[in-house]
Amino acid sequence: MKQRYVYVLAALLTVIGFSVFVYKWQVLGFPVTEDQEKPVWTIESAVSFDSGPGSIKVQLHVPTLTPGFRMLNENSVSRGYGFSLNYGSGGREAQWAIRRADGEQKIYYRLSVYEDDSVDVSDTTPPFPPVPVINEPMNTAVEVLVDDVSEHSADTASFTTELLSRMNDPSPDPNVELLLSGVSTNAEFVDIATTLLAAARIPARAVHGFPLAGRQRSASLVSWLEVHDGDRWLYFNPATGEENLPQRFLVWWRGNEPLVNVEGGSNVQVSFAIQENHLDAVAIAETQAAQQGTSAFDFSLYSLPIQTQAVYSILLMIPIGALVMVFMRNMVGIDAFGTFMPVLIALAFRETKLLWGLILFTLLVTLGLIIRFLLDRLRLLLVPRLSAVLIVVVILMLFISLTSHRMGMEMGLSVALFPMVIIAMTIERMSVVWEERGAADAIRGGLGSLLVAVVAYAFMVMPWLEHLIFTFPELLLIILAIVMLAGRYTGYRLTELRRFRELSKS
Repeated sequence: MKQRYVYVLAALLTVIGFSVFVYKWQVLGFPVTEDQEKPVWTIESAVSFDSGPGSIKVQLHVPTLTPGFRMLNENSVSRGYGFSLNYGSGGREAQWAIRRADGEQKIYYRLSVYEDDSVDVSDTTPPFPPVPVINEPMNTAVEVLVDDVSEHSADTASFTTELLSRMNDPSPDPNVELLLSGVSTNAEFVDIATTLLAAARIPARAVHGFPLAGRQRSASLVSWLEVHDGDRWLYFNPATGEENLPQRFLVWWRGNEPLVNVEGGSNVQVSFAIQENHLDAVAIAETQAAQQGTSAFDFSLYSLPIQTQAVYSILLMIPIGALVMVFMRNMVGIDAFGTFMPVLIALAFRETKLLWGLILFTLLVTLGLIIRFLLDRLRLLLVPRLSAVLIVVVILMLFISLTSHRMGMEMGLSVALFPMVIIAMTIERMSVVWEERGAADAIRGGLGSLLVAVVAYAFMVMPWLEHLIFTFPELLLIILAIVMLAGRYTGYRLTELRRFRELSKS
């Protein structure tokens, strides 16, 4: 029964830890790799106009649904204007208003976005559009063209492709030529296409946006065609009829309404500029968490002071070393002094580096053992003897540091990073084993401790693992579950397979 409880508790810890990890990774966007940066595009629109003395009201269409992008932040720069964001018939609108303005005016709207493939535009299915009311002879041309295209298509996508192909034909038939007479811009062309699709009872709308690519001091809006096939929205190139969307295409607004409307102003002009930057993925995750109103980032280690973060980036690797210790002791069967002494030695190796750490540790333990055997002749009690060994360890550390400094070997100064108490206890434990079980067992335990420390060090200095544990500390629950399951292991250790080899043969 108790074993079942262990399995249930381990499974519960794993589910909790993994669920929080996936939420922070997939929903909040916390990076799973270190030094991960994401490209962020800042799009700035400038609305300039002339105003007579009087009140001004400006309405500018701004992004609502942006497939493939997530909004990072947005703001407005305008002197003396009130600013608000509202939803209109064509989507979101930025609105500015002022009681009185005179002369040339200029207001700015700025938006920052980054790529996120999880963002989709699968909004509610639109109703079938009403049949457009068109005067003759345009109405007859629309009916003939729609009927002809319907006979040469099988579904919504093929109907749209065939329709755009005929509209872009260098030698169009009379119906197309009549419908496109007077069309001079891409937006007007798309408007005619949506009208023809509405005549075929197909929901369609114009999409206006920018292909984001590097820095553009003067970006031009591009109109695309968006058609609903009953399940999802499809994008079509109005110039070729191909079903695609330009790479990194940011949808600014949808529909046939004008981009900007200024009440009380004249000579209205709108210009766009685009700039690409790269931001740390953690900073983006922080902003996204704030936008969603979640407190996940408040309980993240990134919210701590920088000095505290540096401390925890080291301490959080101790459970990794403990897991290595459990595996080496319970699965492999490596003999070591103490339970966590090898882990703490591996922690010191992070600062001294592995080679110098091994040299300094071996030197300290060897000299300490010599002093310990000399103290044996004084027949001291346990606590005074341990205190004497501790004092000797401090003196040895001081001596090695001073000597190495005089010799120009600055790495010897890092000997002070070794835990003095752990070194003293190791010397004491090793000397007792030496006396009771012989030199072979003592040396074997010392070498085993160094081996475990080296393996633990190899894992504890992995930058990607340190980043993963620091960013997702809930993964420690999974490590705890693994340690609990390892605690129920009663099988052979790897080092025992040779020892009991004869039993397996029989």
